[in-house]
Amino acid sequence: MRFAIIRSRFNGEITQSLLDGAVRGFGDERIGKELVDTYDVPGAFELPVAALWAAQTRRYNAIVCLGCVIRGDTPHFDYVAGEAARGIAEVARTTGVPVAFGVLTTDTLEQARLRAVREAGGGPNHAEASGPSNKGYDAARSAVMMAQLRRRFD
Repeated sequence: MRFAIIRSRFNGEITQSLLDGAVRGFGDERIGKELVDTYDVPGAFELPVAALWAAQTRRYNAIVCLGCVIRGDTPHFDYVAGEAARGIAEVARTTGVPVAFGVLTTDTLEQARLRAVREAGGGPNHAEASGPSNKGYDAARSAVMMAQLRRRFD
C-alpha cells in the first residue's frame, strides 16, 4: 500500500510535530518511509485541493491531511477550519479514497502543542480523556486502517 501526507506549513512548529508523529504512526503499522509521499501546502485552506490531486492520481490507498488552525480575534478561524474540514471530507466522499483528518482546530497554541507532542505516540483515543498526544500519529494509523478496510470491500 502507498500513502500520501499533505501538510500545511502554516503553524509550522506544530505541523512538523504532526508530520513526525504521522511518520512514526506509519512505521508502527509497518509501512516503510519509501511508501509514504509527503507534500506541503501553504495553509489548512489548501489541504482539500492537494488531497484531491493526490486522490485523483490513484497511486494512494489513503491520504493524511495535517494542519493547525488556532482561533484568533476574527472569524478567520471559522472559515478556514470549517472549509478545511468540509473539503477534506468531500474529497474522501467523491473519490472513495480514505482521507484522514489530522487538522488541529484549537483555541490556543498550548492546546495545539498538547495534541502534537513530539515524543508521544497515539496517546488517548477519542473516547478517553484528552492528554498529551500526537494527532498526526493517530491520523496515520487511521489511514492505514481505512485503507485495509477499503481493500476488504474491493
